[in-house]
Amino acid sequence: MADSLDFRRLFQAAPHPYVVMDAAFTLVWANDAYLAVTGRAAAEILGRNIFEAFPGGPHDPGGEGTRQLRQSLDTVLATRAPHTIALIRYAIPRGAVFEERYWSATHTPILDARGAVALILQQTDDVTEMQALRQRANAARLEGEVFRRAQAVQQANLALDAERMQLRRLVEQAPAFAAYLRGPRHVFEIANRSYCALVGRGDILGRPVREALPELEGQPFFGILDQVYATGRAFQGRAMPTRLRDAEAADSLREVFLDFIYQPITEPDGRVSGIFVLGYDVSEQKRVADELSRYKDQLEEMVRVRTRALEESEAERRRAEAALRQSQKMEAIGQLTGGVAHDFNNLLQILSGNLQMLQQGPRTPEEARRLDTALGAVERGAKLAAQLLAFARRQPLEPRAVNLGRLVREMDDLLRRALGEAIELETVIAGGLWNTLADPDQVQNALLNLAVNARDAMEGGGRLTIEAGNAMLDDYYALQHDEVKPGQYVMLAVSDTGSGIAPELLDKVFEPFFTTKREGRGTGLGLSMVYGFVKQSQGHIKIYSEVGQGTTVRLYLPRSHEAEVVVAPLSGAPVEGGRETVLVVEDDPVVQATVVEMLQDLGYTVLRCPDGQSALTLVRSGVAIDLLFTDVVMPGPVRAPDLARQVQAMQPHTAVLFTSGYTENAIVHGGRLDPGVNLLSKPYRREDLARKVRHTLNNRRQALAAALVPHAPSQRPAQPPSARPMPRVLLVEDDPLVLMDSEDLLAHLGCQVVTARDARGALLALERGRFDLLFTDIGLPGVSGLDLAQQACARWPRLGVIFASGYGGAEEAAALPRAQFLTKPYGLRELEAALRRAAAPDAG
Repeated sequence: MADSLDFRRLFQAAPHPYVVMDAAFTLVWANDAYLAVTGRAAAEILGRNIFEAFPGGPHDPGGEGTRQLRQSLDTVLATRAPHTIALIRYAIPRGAVFEERYWSATHTPILDARGAVALILQQTDDVTEMQALRQRANAARLEGEVFRRAQAVQQANLALDAERMQLRRLVEQAPAFAAYLRGPRHVFEIANRSYCALVGRGDILGRPVREALPELEGQPFFGILDQVYATGRAFQGRAMPTRLRDAEAADSLREVFLDFIYQPITEPDGRVSGIFVLGYDVSEQKRVADELSRYKDQLEEMVRVRTRALEESEAERRRAEAALRQSQKMEAIGQLTGGVAHDFNNLLQILSGNLQMLQQGPRTPEEARRLDTALGAVERGAKLAAQLLAFARRQPLEPRAVNLGRLVREMDDLLRRALGEAIELETVIAGGLWNTLADPDQVQNALLNLAVNARDAMEGGGRLTIEAGNAMLDDYYALQHDEVKPGQYVMLAVSDTGSGIAPELLDKVFEPFFTTKREGRGTGLGLSMVYGFVKQSQGHIKIYSEVGQGTTVRLYLPRSHEAEVVVAPLSGAPVEGGRETVLVVEDDPVVQATVVEMLQDLGYTVLRCPDGQSALTLVRSGVAIDLLFTDVVMPGPVRAPDLARQVQAMQPHTAVLFTSGYTENAIVHGGRLDPGVNLLSKPYRREDLARKVRHTLNNRRQALAAALVPHAPSQRPAQPPSARPMPRVLLVEDDPLVLMDSEDLLAHLGCQVVTARDARGALLALERGRFDLLFTDIGLPGVSGLDLAQQACARWPRLGVIFASGYGGAEEAAALPRAQFLTKPYGLRELEAALRRAAAPDAG
């Protein structure tokens, strides 16, 4: 039925005046009743603004009627709710004159689909005829009462309108963002400029929040609004992160941080009708706070770093002081033990020499047993002195490139005998094991000491594991351990399943004379000796232990890039004497007498001197000697090394053998014997003396043989100097006399010769100049002559090579193309032939 009604005809036929205008107050329709009471035609007013169609003028004093009408219409636009004017004085033009009329008007908004005001319907009642009541009974009283009531309503409406407009202006101009959401769908009734600027759009009035701000989907705000509306409890947000549309880039979102409150608005009956929103954009404050917090964190971190640096500096200072005190203590102990060892070894040498001399004569079985017992005591005393020197890092080391895997395997039988049948021995050697630079004899002594200590800790049996492998100690590890240099090492570890060591004792186990064994079972020098040897070898030692579980000691010895040099021990050589002349220089008369007697018993002619000055006087007198056998530590102005140099300068064929129980730094530097130095440590046995003297004499004779062999003149016809090439030869030889003789031979053959004493010096010389030939001894200190030649030929492929050696090595030398090999001693003819072959294009 409603669909069939024609509402336009109904309003047209209505007796009350109706007019319709749009949101701009343009008249769009009016019924006949309206046209009749206003005395206007539709063509005159439709399409015109209401204030143009019905202008004010003298008939509207003060423009009060126009003001009331405009205020009512603005209220409808702002509130989207009906508004009534109880009484308005508004004149109607009647031709050239205006007829004063009184009206009562109601303005009703007509909303579109989005909830915005599209049209305004005005219903108007002409109340001018109320004046006619004055002509009837009691008209004046009735009129006055009606008009007073109308005026009171009008004044109340005006006050409410003014208050409403003032509130809207306050909200609109407030710096905070504000909005009012009506109903359970949260429809925007009010939103000030700050709110519209915040959300990046102005078309939100009359729209539900989910439709107006779809970008809030997935954020907590819709849920919070529903909760506030349902519970009537306010919600306050602090610096809540919010993603809103960017007004400058509508397709993207920007993040802001908001302080706000959702305040529910309740009706008198307690029902929630809407939610008032008020808040501030605190993004900048949040950014500043975060920046300050970041600066605060950075400052605190800087303070922590600086504090840590100061603590580390203080700790480093304390470590340095402790290391200095330890170094000073070790130096003091070293000086003390050195002096004690020197005198002690001299005493042991006297005892040992005389006991051995007694062994050479006839003796009963009982005397032989007693002599053996006494010599055993001497050996134990010598071992004790050696351990003292090892701890103080005063033992003379003879390091060379060795393979720990080979050493461990060679010691297998010895270790098993030392450990006994109750101890199970296991060795683990890593594949690709590097060589290390160490004294092999001292490595074996250290390993034996550790094995014996482990055996004693495993009373009743257990397992001993020996491991050898490659290791890298990095910068971080070096910072945590004094005297450790970062780099590549070869690790030797000895682990047992014994009783272990208490944590409070671990820092003391390397101190001299400290022992955890019961009285009479140990001297406390075993680990001290190992510690001193490792430190003297530029290595590192670390001990790990747990009570009841066992102990592991790890030795880290520096890696060597040189090939392993296996030297046959002198102990396997025969004991033999000779007929040469030996000059013994020894300040202790008893030691001197003992040594002289042993050498004479070996068949040598022996001369003796108490100090270096008297020895020089003897040599200058013209007495020929074959071997200078001198103690290192002697009284007087002439030191043992200086004595050796001056004697060899006067008699170049003389060999030199040093002996000492304490070498100081005379012939030992960096804990290592100087190159070419022969040393026999006190105390020594007669067999040791015989082998070492014979070995030293033979080596010297071999080195000088080339200079003593008569050389036949070359049969090659001489060439004019202009036609003869002058090959440049780099001669590498560590023995000074052999170097001098070889240089003379090469110069005699027309070579330009540059000399070097080791591989490092040779490589520097090759870098500085051009050479045709490398002539090198194989047994150089440090890097061998074979390795030197391989490195040199890799850099300079046209370089010729001649090897010289008195200890073999021809097979190894043959591996290098074009290399020639000379066996010492060689003559001028052999050298000349080798030079010719090395220079030939197809030499090989």
